[in-house]
Amino acid sequence: MFPLWAGRILITAENEMWAQIAATVTTGFATSVIMAPAEAGVESYVPSDKTPDMRPGALVQIYNRDRFELKHQLMERIGQCIMTCPTTTAFNGLLGKRVLRVGSSLRYFGDGFQKKTVVAGRKCWKIPVMEGSFIVEDGFGAMEAVAGGNFMIFAETQQAGLRASEAAADAIRKFAPDVIMPFPGGVCRAGSKAGSLKYKMKASTNHPYCPTLRELVPDSVVPENAASVYEIVMNGLTLDAVKKGMREGVVAAASSPGVVKISAGNYGGKLGPFKAFLKDAIGES
Repeated sequence: MFPLWAGRILITAENEMWAQIAATVTTGFATSVIMAPAEAGVESYVPSDKTPDMRPGALVQIYNRDRFELKHQLMERIGQCIMTCPTTTAFNGLLGKRVLRVGSSLRYFGDGFQKKTVVAGRKCWKIPVMEGSFIVEDGFGAMEAVAGGNFMIFAETQQAGLRASEAAADAIRKFAPDVIMPFPGGVCRAGSKAGSLKYKMKASTNHPYCPTLRELVPDSVVPENAASVYEIVMNGLTLDAVKKGMREGVVAAASSPGVVKISAGNYGGKLGPFKAFLKDAIGES
């Protein structure tokens, strides 16, 4: 696993529907920094009695390779996806070592009509918009976090693999706080390897894990009785959070019918400085 800078936004809205819509749009096109401008996902939904303005909310995490680009991603996603969404407010959701002045920069959209305000002790900006006012917190925390936690689910059929993957993703969302899964629904069907065997590319299909190539490549790792492989990828604010997510996901997937094998991508130990061996992660409570 490897380090990425992380930010966290607490989105609140008039009701759960708009909080969910804003969270979904804000975390779009953010599966992997291989090609996407960020990695992002919805961490959890927050009841109204746990938010600064007493409205239902959603926590989303945004990741990037450096904190300067992270600030741009926070600004762009808050400005284009949250500010434009009916009734929403954007609060900082992370007490990080660094503070990025995201709201302080976004306030200029108010064209001089913006005003300072305070919500539940938080320094915010009130920006006039056609609906009324958009409120955004002045500073957003940032911290170095952990990306690339993963495990592979080998299954007898595509349907069995998908059911196991869905169970794993559901368990991670339910029991592993501080973690997101940036791929669609928490499940990746097209895992990649670094580089390419044939072309000048940063990444290409992870051919040893492709069932259709089992008889064609010498380094296939797909068992004879496996017809489909899915990957669960997760990022977390801490290494312990990622290990917790791996444990919950693996246990849930292993209980699903039709699963042949569960493994993890090691990439020769070169993916990054963080290690979470699957057996060790499962053994931790």
